Amino acid sequence: MKPPLLLIGHGTHDETGVAEFGRFVHRLRCRLDGLPAEVSGGFITNARPPLGDSIASLVARGHHHLIAVPLSLTGDRRALGDIPGTMALEQERHPTLEYDLGRPLGPDPRVLKLLAERLADARAEMPRFVTDEPPAEIEPGETAVVLVGHGSNDPAVNAEVHRVSRLFWETHAADLLTVETAYVSHTRPGVPGGLERCRRLGAKRVIVLPYVLFAGGVLERIWAQALAYGANHEGLDIRCAEVIGDCEGLADVVIDRYEEALAGGGQSSAPAARRPSAVLPVTRPFPATRTPDVGQGAETGAGLVTAIAGRLNTATDTGDEPLAPLELEPLDVDAFDVETFDAETLEPETDGEIEADSMIGVAGRGEAGEEPRGDAPDGPLGRPGVASAV
Repeated sequence: MKPPLLLIGHGTHDETGVAEFGRFVHRLRCRLDGLPAEVSGGFITNARPPLGDSIASLVARGHHHLIAVPLSLTGDRRALGDIPGTMALEQERHPTLEYDLGRPLGPDPRVLKLLAERLADARAEMPRFVTDEPPAEIEPGETAVVLVGHGSNDPAVNAEVHRVSRLFWETHAADLLTVETAYVSHTRPGVPGGLERCRRLGAKRVIVLPYVLFAGGVLERIWAQALAYGANHEGLDIRCAEVIGDCEGLADVVIDRYEEALAGGGQSSAPAARRPSAVLPVTRPFPATRTPDVGQGAETGAGLVTAIAGRLNTATDTGDEPLAPLELEPLDVDAFDVETFDAETLEPETDGEIEADSMIGVAGRGEAGEEPRGDAPDGPLGRPGVASAV
């Protein structure tokens, strides 16, 4: 029987999010029942069941090795909680407990595909019952997306969300005007700031796309901020997409993280003494044809350092005359092609260079999310990639 899967969720006071987390745990139980492997889940804070109760239940059933997978789209330890510290406390309570910690879920290509499905649902024209007039045609080039993450005090975590925005734009929304990035809290731009950037770029329709796993208080805050902005901009068609939610596509990603950690790709809690060392001693023998005769006790082919040490020890103990220098074969200079050697010499890398792939400022351009300045034009800006004075 395979080790059980332990899903770790961050605490929430919202009953909707807790219920959806429970449904997702049940879905995985059904999926992994044929392996067979047990599935359990718990929250670090603010919700039930607590993570400690789920671990205690698994240990009581005879499981002492767990595969823990955090249900998080980013590696934000502050938002999810101190998982290593929490698990260390559980190991003190259960001395035989060991675990492997899997990677966060995003940005997995399948997560981006799920976001594309939520976007397609929001883009679909809804029936209009008030009037028989056909809806105004809005081209894809006039439609923008604001991808909204939780937001963090850690700039690296916020940069992950920007990277997802860029990947999503190029892989699933290349025909749209832009994909901007916004956050619910802790950093800027907020949801209104992201919407304002889209409006000034010329968007006639903006779809707010939550980069959130489950419904709950965070989703309600996103929608509330978007609707408050839309109330003051009646000419802009603002739509809000659903969260990723409990679905088979998300279960596929979690199962892959489980299998990856099971195969040794996760962070293991086993002590270093129990794991085989990857560092092996390196022996570089001195060429047998050049091994100097160091007298009795020296072995042919011994290492260079060992051979010299033997000569020094012998001279010190016996008080002999200083040893003559080793006679080595002369270096054949003609064996080197100087021009070829210079041509193949690599230039040293410059400190501080940044690779092109690491330039991840997607959707934001300049000081993203700022309120429009008094001297800024009220009309739409140019398309992305066109120089602008704003």
